[in-house]
Amino acid sequence: MPLLLIGVAAVVFSADQLVKNWVVATLPEGRTVPVLGEFLQWHFVRNPGAAFSMASGATWIFTILAAAVVVVILWQIRRLRSVSWALFLGLLLGGVLGNLTDRLTREPGFPEGHVIDFILTPWMWLGFTPAIYNIADMGIVVGMLLFIVISLIGLPIDGSPRARRGDVDVDGEPTPTPTPTGAAESAEVEETAEPSERKQDRDRDDGAA
Repeated sequence: MPLLLIGVAAVVFSADQLVKNWVVATLPEGRTVPVLGEFLQWHFVRNPGAAFSMASGATWIFTILAAAVVVVILWQIRRLRSVSWALFLGLLLGGVLGNLTDRLTREPGFPEGHVIDFILTPWMWLGFTPAIYNIADMGIVVGMLLFIVISLIGLPIDGSPRARRGDVDVDGEPTPTPTPTGAAESAEVEETAEPSERKQDRDRDDGAA
């Protein structure tokens, strides 16, 4: 599962950085380029804030938070045994690393570099302005939606089965109902006593004959 996480993160990170480099080299900054009419447009901006161009006055805080998220994800890899968790953490890690790389390497400089945003969807409003985002933001959002599903289902990160009364075990057999220790001991005593009682009955019958 760690390999799946790393693979997903690598795909998201690579796609994000490659497309951002293309945007910087090709698109005019601050100008809207229609792609699918009013549904999808390119609009290159440099974002000093968080995802979707929010909170633009706290760049260094988001740099620290992003670095902390990366450390937490890497720490959780040792427990990872679930495909769903691997997909979630991979999407989140790739997205966070994509934007963190911008903050560490792009203008105006470390650690307050501006994130490259370019995807404009005029129909999607956040506050009073349309959303402008990038591939890293998409990875983070999809990952968090997957996390909500994982939480609702109750899937553990280590992939262990959920033990509930009446469930089936990992082999597909019904989970046995636990038997109290005292009841088991009484049953053993009764089984042991039955042969002795039958022997005494036979001895009485032989004597009567």
